[in-house]
Amino acid sequence: MAENRRDTDNPPAGGTDRAGEPGEPDGPDVTTATTGAAASGPQRSTVRSLLRLWPYARAVRGRLAVSVTAATLGMLSTLAVPVLLGRIVDGPLATHDLTALWPPVGLLLFLGLFESGLFYTRRVVLARPLAGLETAMRGDLFAKLQRLPVSFHDRWGSGQLLSRATADMYTMRLFLAFPLVFLVVNSVMFLAGTVVMFTQDWRLALIALLPAVPLFLITRTFESGYSGASRLAQDQNGDLATVVEESVLGIRILKAFGRHRSMAERFRARSQELRRTELHKAHLLAGLWAVIIGLPEIALGGALAAGAYLVAHDELSAGTLVAFLSTALALRWPVESLGWLLAYANEAATATDRFFEVLDEPDTPDRGTATGLAAPDGIRFTGVRFRYPDAPADSPDLLDGIDLHVRSGETMALVGATGSGKTTLTALLPRLYETTAGTITLDGRDIRELPRERLRELVAVAFEEPTLFSATVRENVLMGAPGASGEQLRTALATAQAGFVEKLPEGADTEVGEQGLSLSGGQRQRLALARAVVGDPAFLVLDDPLSALDVHTEALVERALREVLGSATALVVAHRPSTVLLADRVAVLADGRIEAVGTHQELLRDCAHYRELMSGEAARVPEGSAAP
Repeated sequence: MAENRRDTDNPPAGGTDRAGEPGEPDGPDVTTATTGAAASGPQRSTVRSLLRLWPYARAVRGRLAVSVTAATLGMLSTLAVPVLLGRIVDGPLATHDLTALWPPVGLLLFLGLFESGLFYTRRVVLARPLAGLETAMRGDLFAKLQRLPVSFHDRWGSGQLLSRATADMYTMRLFLAFPLVFLVVNSVMFLAGTVVMFTQDWRLALIALLPAVPLFLITRTFESGYSGASRLAQDQNGDLATVVEESVLGIRILKAFGRHRSMAERFRARSQELRRTELHKAHLLAGLWAVIIGLPEIALGGALAAGAYLVAHDELSAGTLVAFLSTALALRWPVESLGWLLAYANEAATATDRFFEVLDEPDTPDRGTATGLAAPDGIRFTGVRFRYPDAPADSPDLLDGIDLHVRSGETMALVGATGSGKTTLTALLPRLYETTAGTITLDGRDIRELPRERLRELVAVAFEEPTLFSATVRENVLMGAPGASGEQLRTALATAQAGFVEKLPEGADTEVGEQGLSLSGGQRQRLALARAVVGDPAFLVLDDPLSALDVHTEALVERALREVLGSATALVVAHRPSTVLLADRVAVLADGRIEAVGTHQELLRDCAHYRELMSGEAARVPEGSAAP
């Protein structure tokens, strides 16, 4: 996700850098700010959050019903055991008739086998469909992330999104497999056990159920506190994942500058935050369990004392007391598991909220229906304004009324100082960002009238920072045109002077590794350039495509690029005179506007700002005299 961050030419809004452009905010990073806001949001209902899983769970509702039924029957069968024990005590044991003992013993054995079979069924019946459900949810999340605009990825840390696609998915699946089932089963078990206890002796049942009301109130209080702690822990886990990912991807920089200790300190600080939150959760859960276990035990002791008194006064049989106590003990698991089930339900509700936070993000509407272009007119920017969505309200627009015409078949170089908005302007053309105002047309067609898929077939882009994926050279290059032939691939590699590919162990089928770090910066840039030109695009956007090349390779690439640019309408961000010379005309961007447009020689003669950009020195033109 780090590659989706805004370019160094135009850093994210939030703070102000020395050049006066929007910059990174001071203090906590973006992920911390995001998670903090999320964690401190309004209280939500655990049940309402979990109900949002129903559209996915509907597909496995039959299996869920079978699982709940099997578990319920298995739990209820345990309530038959106390009844049998009571009859054994009052029957064969009281009369010393051992022959009458074997039938109930055999029935007890059968109940044990029956219960184990039902619990085996419960697990088997849900394993495969829930794995499929998790796969479907993860697929929906990933597809949504691909559809969301770049501005969304600017705001979200990659670790936050990664934790939603992995740990949160596991939490939701496990909730459906176990806690959900037993929240239902244990509730039925408790109600059925209560009925059985009242049929055995209503006086003892009332004593045993005395803790019910305080337990209800305590669990409600626990839920409200645990819910916030659970959300905070999951968000902090996402922040920690971001730190780990950044340190792995930037390991070369960390080692080169000796900053591994500072990154370790950052990791330790995030780990300590997560540790404190997890300990807080453990303390909350420990307190709940102490109450959940302690109160019923006290009530059970009171019921035992009262039962012994009744048996001693012949108001209750010993068998009935044994049956009652066995029933009460059988209900210990449903009661004692309440704390764990409530805790996991809150974890799952939080994971569900985090999952749907991404799915609920609005997609940038794509209402384009046109498939073709109008008359040849090249690229035209008319009154284009742009500001980043998270820019401070009182900050000026980054692009402020851009009017620019790149004629059909022309190559236009775009130059400007660092932070002037060059890369942002080129990102508007393939609609990586949407304009705040104004229009952009390709051959007379407003780009908003074209479906994004069609627009990005027409416009090929090579970014200044070449991003490669953990795939082969062939797969990376053909991302620019999946249907390109082998001959087009070879031509694109030749244009980009990527002859080094032939020397790789498996040629174009060599895996380049994560981020392409097994290649040099110049090699990655050449492959990125090959990706842009492989489909013979009608419109080409190149963001300083030669910055990482040596002088010799740069000259070779420029010579080959002239042929490609001769058949395309191109906008090229340039920082060096050698790149500018590829263009027919040059546009100078300053203060969010196009200051001047002309040939390289015209601008050297008439535009002091351009001379400064090309020479690296302030132009010295005597006041009142003509520029040279």
